[in-house]
Formats: sequence, structure tokens, C-alpha cells
Amino acid sequence: MISPEFIEEVLSRVDIVEIIEPRVALKKTGQNYSGLCPFHTEKTPSFSVSQEKQFYYCFGCQVSGSALKFLMEFERMEFIPAVEMLAERVGLEVPKSDQQASTETTRRRKTIFEILGQASAYYCEQLREHPSKERAVGYLKNRGLSGEIARDFALGYSPPGWNNLYDALANSNFDRDLLIESGMVIENEDKTYDRFRERIMFPIRDLRGRTIAFGGRIIGDGKPKYLNSPETPVFHKGRELYGLFEARKRNAKLTRVLVVEGYMDVVALAQFGIGYSVATLGTATSKEHIERIYRLVPQIVFCFDGDSAGRSAAWKALLVTLAAMSDGRSAKFLFLPDGDDPDTLIRREGKDKFELRLERAAPLDAFFFSNLESDLDPDSIEGKATLSKLAMPLLSSIPEGVFKQLMIDALATKTGLEAGRLIQAAGQEQKVAISPTSSPPQRAPAYEKRRTEGPGLAELALSMLVKQPELSQEFEDSSYEQLRQNPEAQFFGEIALVIRQQELLSPGLLLGHFQGKAEFKAIRSAMDQEQLLDVSELREEFKGTVSTLLDRFETQLKQELKKQLINKPFSELNPDERQLIKDNTHPKSQS
Repeated sequence: MISPEFIEEVLSRVDIVEIIEPRVALKKTGQNYSGLCPFHTEKTPSFSVSQEKQFYYCFGCQVSGSALKFLMEFERMEFIPAVEMLAERVGLEVPKSDQQASTETTRRRKTIFEILGQASAYYCEQLREHPSKERAVGYLKNRGLSGEIARDFALGYSPPGWNNLYDALANSNFDRDLLIESGMVIENEDKTYDRFRERIMFPIRDLRGRTIAFGGRIIGDGKPKYLNSPETPVFHKGRELYGLFEARKRNAKLTRVLVVEGYMDVVALAQFGIGYSVATLGTATSKEHIERIYRLVPQIVFCFDGDSAGRSAAWKALLVTLAAMSDGRSAKFLFLPDGDDPDTLIRREGKDKFELRLERAAPLDAFFFSNLESDLDPDSIEGKATLSKLAMPLLSSIPEGVFKQLMIDALATKTGLEAGRLIQAAGQEQKVAISPTSSPPQRAPAYEKRRTEGPGLAELALSMLVKQPELSQEFEDSSYEQLRQNPEAQFFGEIALVIRQQELLSPGLLLGHFQGKAEFKAIRSAMDQEQLLDVSELREEFKGTVSTLLDRFETQLKQELKKQLINKPFSELNPDERQLIKDNTHPKSQS
């Protein structure tokens, strides 16, 4: 039996819009989302989803409930599979044992939240009262921050010393192992000490306002400049954004979100009236980050340094964003002057001039084409042909709709070819990629041969994988290594390994990585293969297909081994080899 406490924890971390939107077309209307009710026939939308309350309701047929109830009724799922699906989505493991074990897991998580909450209060208190507070206060004042903004973001101070926080939390009778599991203290060679010392502390809060982790900025010189909490049962940095809670709290209605690189940038921007910025937590912008922001606002503005490193990071963010660019969404890219970051720039220019920069930031299409054209002669035939070859595969990752068509039209204008000709030319390249008479891409001969014989299991698995690269996480590297040894699944195994090891978890990143490489045509061909399954069915279908491939490969290995063993004298076979021959030569029953 799954405890009510665990279910409550799962629902507190799930975004109901992310669960319902892939299954019901939703449109943002004010603070809520609306669409046609999936539970009765209607022509006028009466189905409402509240992201704030994590609740859906139909004004027509009066159905209502949580994300869990929606899955059970819409997907006809049983209770436990529905809970398991939601838990997996938010990185939780459903307790498999008894009620007592489930309650214990929930208790530990609640205690970790308590530890982090008390740690945040402790750091705030030290910023106000510690004897060495002037050093921290002086640093914040020199950065132009007020006491009010420090209060709004719950900024704190971890004073010098090895055991300040540990002693304070120990007085609250928290278990030592939970203090370590929370990430706030470290155990090393039987010594336990504070993770954060002599730093300005930035609490990271979830959408409910609970502290889930910290970032600490060293005061003065020292390394690392910024230190972050480790991943814990309540903190997964690849999904979280610093400042998102504060941005929603400061704005009754968000219309755009500004993505910057640092904690201090977020706080400084809010100090000067830009209260809608967020920062990733030491990681590149991910698909989860993008989708999470687009659930709240229709526009994202990315802010990067203007140097080559900044532009490279911006390009990676663009590739992730392409796959999320459904109609009604927009993205811009602001590149800062040399030597500036958002903190210094807004202090020098002020809110109005900074927001003018945001308005004039490069739209996604402008940055997309300017980056691809940077090393080309766009006026030459060769340059136009190369631009088309580079751009069309990336544009294919955009969801079908007006925006995708307009991007193809823009490419048509630049190359002088009609949009239909571009699509036709891209299609012809795909046919060449699978033609029996064409030379197959290097490292992919088995794949190309199988394509001429109709889709096999490996090709079906590849088609699902390139459309949803995060499916690669369903199996370990060892499984893909095993498949790579099988000629029928060699190409699939190689691509799956690259996706996992390079973290190419979006179609845009995948295409960008293989652009200009021998595998590119085969990947794009697989991506364009018609997929009849609903997106909600891909995961289970992928797992089943790959498992079948692994079982088939294991059977083939046993058969090959058996052939080798049959030619050996029976007396030279060991017990395992004798059993293998018996298992594979057992007579079939007569019907």
C-alpha cells in the first residue's frame, strides 16, 4: 500500500499542466489554462486547469481532480501504475515494501525540508547578528543590494568556522545521517563539518517556497567562487531554476522570463526593477528548464556574454529551444557588451535602458540564421546550398505549425528556393540515405541494409529514440554496448551511447551534434519516419522493443556458442556447456 504522505509529496512536485497538456490541447487564459473537456463532447472549451492550485475542473460535466486522478480517468490507469508514472517523472521511487517503510521515506524527506528551512533561517540570522557580519553586509552593499531585496530573496551569511551550522542544527535533535543527506554538512574521515563557510548564501526555493538547496558565493578571494548543494532527495539541479519562485511572487502576471547565468545577476536585476529573471544552477539550459518556463510565459529572453563562449552557450540553448517552439511561443537572445554582466549593466544603465535592450534582443530566427551564415558566403551558390543543408535538419525538430513554416519560408528567401523545393530536396536526400544503390554512411552499414528490407526492431527503436532522446536513459550503457556488437542493432547501439554520454537530450541537440557527420542522414531519416504511437506510449514501447532486441541478441549468442560446442567431443565439455546443448536441443512436444 502506498502511503498518503508519499502521494502528497509526489503531487506537490508534479506540474499538472505538464501532465495534461500532452493529452489535451490547452491555451493559457489569465492565470489558468483552458481547453475542450476530454471527458465529454463539447465545442466550446469549459475544461480549466489551475497551475497554482494543481487542480482541473470542467464547468460542463463537473469532473475535477488532481494530476493523479486525471491519469487514472483519461488513461484508464490503475492507481499504483499511475502513482509510479508520476513518481518517476519527478525522480521519486515508489516504496515497494510495506506501509511502515513508505512512511519512513516520507518522514525523512519532510525532515530534510525542515533541516533546509532551519538552515536558511540560521543564515539569515547570521547576516543580521554575527560579529563578522559587516564583511558580508559590506559586500552586499558594494554590489548595490538593499536590505529589502536581501529579505525578499532570504539572503544569508555562513560565518567562518567548521561547525557553526552543524552545532545549531544538532541542537534541534536532527539525525546526523539526515544532516549529511540534506547536503548541509559533510562527513569525511569520521569528521563532520559545514559544507558552506564564509559565503553569502542564496537559498534555492521550489514553487511552493520551500528551501530545497543553497548556492554560496565566496566573500573575497577563494575557490570555488560559487559552491552549490549536491543533489539530494529533494533537489535535482537539472530541473530547478533559481529565482523562479521569487519571480512568480513578485509578478501578478508574468509575460516573459529572462534567463541569466548567476545568482547575483537575478538578485541585482530584481533590485533595479527586473523582477522576472532566473538562473540555471551551474548546468546548461535543459529541455526541462525550457518547458517549465514556457508553462508560465510565452517568451524567454536568454542573456549571455558577447564573447565566443557566450555565443556557444547561446547556440546550445537555441538548439534545445527549437523543439519547444510551438506556435505562440517566442525566444530572444541578448548578448552583453564586453566586460559586462547583467549586474553591472543594469546598475550603469538603469531599468528602462536595460529593458530597451531586451526589446531589441535578437529573435530566435535572426540568431539562428546569423550563426549558420557566420562562416559562409551567403551570396554564393555554394553558401546557399550549405546553408540549406545545415538549416533544414534543425528546422525539422520544430513542432508542426505556423512558426515552423515561417522558418522554412525565411530559409527559402535566403536561398532563393521555394519552400516546397527545400522540403522536396531534403526528402530526396533522405531517399538517397536509404537507397540500396547508394553508399551507406560510415559506421551504419547494417542500419542502411535493414532499411531496404523494411523496418526492423532496431530501426523502430531508433525512430522512437531520435524523436525523444531522453528515452536513452531507460537502459544502462552496458545494454547499448551489447547491442552495438550485434550487426542488426549496431547503429542503434552506437547512437544511443552517444546520446547518453553527450547528454543530447533533445532532437535539436542530437541533429546539431551529428551535423556534417556520416551518421547524419540516417538519423534524420529515422527522425522523419512516421510515428503512429501517441507520445505517451513511446516510453513503454521503446522499453519493450529494446528488451526484445537484447533477448534476441542473447539467444543468437547462445545459438552460435552451441554450434561451436557441437563439434567438440562430449567428454571435453564442462557442465555448463553440456547444459547449454541440452537446453537448445530439447525435443519439441508433439501436438
